[in-house]
Amino acid sequence: MDLGIAGRWALVCASSAGLGRGCAQALAKEGVNLVINGRNEQKLAMTRNELLALNPALEVRMVAGDITQASVRAEFLAAAPHVDILVNNAGGPRPDSYANLTTDDWHDALNNNMITPIELIRECLPDMISRGFGRVINITSMAVKAPVSVLGLSNGARAGLTGFVSGVAREAELAANNVTINNILPGAFDTDRILKTMGIDEQTSAEEAQRKIEARYKTIPARRFGKPEEFGALCAFLCSQQAAYMTGQNLLIDGGAYPGTF
Repeated sequence: MDLGIAGRWALVCASSAGLGRGCAQALAKEGVNLVINGRNEQKLAMTRNELLALNPALEVRMVAGDITQASVRAEFLAAAPHVDILVNNAGGPRPDSYANLTTDDWHDALNNNMITPIELIRECLPDMISRGFGRVINITSMAVKAPVSVLGLSNGARAGLTGFVSGVAREAELAANNVTINNILPGAFDTDRILKTMGIDEQTSAEEAQRKIEARYKTIPARRFGKPEEFGALCAFLCSQQAAYMTGQNLLIDGGAYPGTF
């Protein structure tokens, strides 16, 4: 299927690894020019080369730095001639008991996972509206619908972003001008983030890591973790011409793990 977005410009936050990278790869295959971002410049340059290998005709620009910093956001926004597609993404806050969370922890979580995407959305929307095309995708979490006790920071900050999007996406000037905002709610994906959440690091033995992974598989009907390229494919569709009638939605992609009907 031709998604009708070849030649567009997309900004993809935190795209040197994980789900952000999966989104960048899927958009590159559709002929979308990219501005990618990540904190590690060497890793970001490797990602750029891989994206160009997928489609040598593309322009792929990179902005290294922490997207939660205002100066990095300004450079990121200025790197494209205009923004047709914005994919908001930032590393989730650490898992911990509510009793251990400080005011500074909450400020950091809200800045990273709520305020930063809102600031980028605010900057991009006016031009999208004036040009009659815009797609905003926010990578949030399955925890928005099924909160996890040790992910209080993520539960709270992402729920705030979700509420903001629910209202803004339905403003007539957006939807009537072919500008949509949607959230993708990932479950367990094969990324470094899931390993950290499960307490798997360099000190974990191979046997213990395998035991933890197999235990987690049992909580997922698909009996596996998702692949970043599967996530990217959903992102690319939501950015397409065909998805113009979808806005303000929260789409789960979790292998069936969420147990609810709605």
